[in-house]
Amino acid sequence: MDTNQRIKDKVEANRVVLFMKGNRDFPQCGFSGRAIQILQALGTEFDTADVLTDDEIRQGIKDYSNWPTIPQLYIDGEFVGGSDIMMEMYQNGELKTKLDTKTGS
Repeated sequence: MDTNQRIKDKVEANRVVLFMKGNRDFPQCGFSGRAIQILQALGTEFDTADVLTDDEIRQGIKDYSNWPTIPQLYIDGEFVGGSDIMMEMYQNGELKTKLDTKTGS
């Protein structure tokens, strides 16, 4: 299975997924740590993918989203953004609204 398909499968199999450096218990960069804190503050159930353990995913996720940085958040299969966008959406309430709104289920 190619990298793009692996990423697509992960995104589609989980309502909320965060591609990050490290894992939820031990983030390996400040931006990933902040993303985890935001999702936990909202009480969100989410899955993670550690890009540091898979070089193909690490590069592939950037190509998949056409976004150059990690972490990357996906909700309902849609790319939301990275840490800065998540923080802005958290502060203005948009992220909570997006997480509270189920689509396609």
